[in-house]
Amino acid sequence: MAYSDFTLDSIEETFGIKNYSRQLFEPLPPLALSPDLNKALKRARTLPIRSEKARSEWIVAPILVEVLELTNEFFTIYSGDILTADETVGLRGECDFILTKATGTFNINYPILQVVEAKKNDLDIGVPQCAAQLIGAQLFNKKKGVNLPFVYGCVTTGDEWLFMRLSGNELVIDIRKYYLVEIGELLALFVKLIDEFRTAGV
Repeated sequence: MAYSDFTLDSIEETFGIKNYSRQLFEPLPPLALSPDLNKALKRARTLPIRSEKARSEWIVAPILVEVLELTNEFFTIYSGDILTADETVGLRGECDFILTKATGTFNINYPILQVVEAKKNDLDIGVPQCAAQLIGAQLFNKKKGVNLPFVYGCVTTGDEWLFMRLSGNELVIDIRKYYLVEIGELLALFVKLIDEFRTAGV
């Protein structure tokens, strides 16, 4: 069993985590795009994005790198890495993107945000996988002696972005979806989330 095998029902049955759908964030003023990101996204619009790999390389990764620069490299990005929290209950598997606090080490430390690329271009399919990865991140951190008050996740098709937050045994899935055409507000939200961890003393 792996992260991708979970459903929201099996997550509740196995871990006692209930999910709720409600507004997570207030509207934010959009941030300006850097020339590099603007160029990358314009280029992406001219390319045939027919696979998760293409979406990852041409849309998702450039956006995450932009957030990295906007937050003064508070975090680092792992792409395609395995995150193992507890293999006996299925909390193991490959993660599309893991954002962790930057510690200068080679290995993964302090996962704070998981980004899952939606399979078949369907956000709903990616929600349980992302939720399971958040449980894995929460447990991984506890085993490292790091008790974060929350961890965030995001499922994306590249064009659509859906956020969620795991705090204790409560998973809240945002009722709002963000869109690539709202890239300025999407960037502002990512920066806000990273700043929450900075404020929490991560």
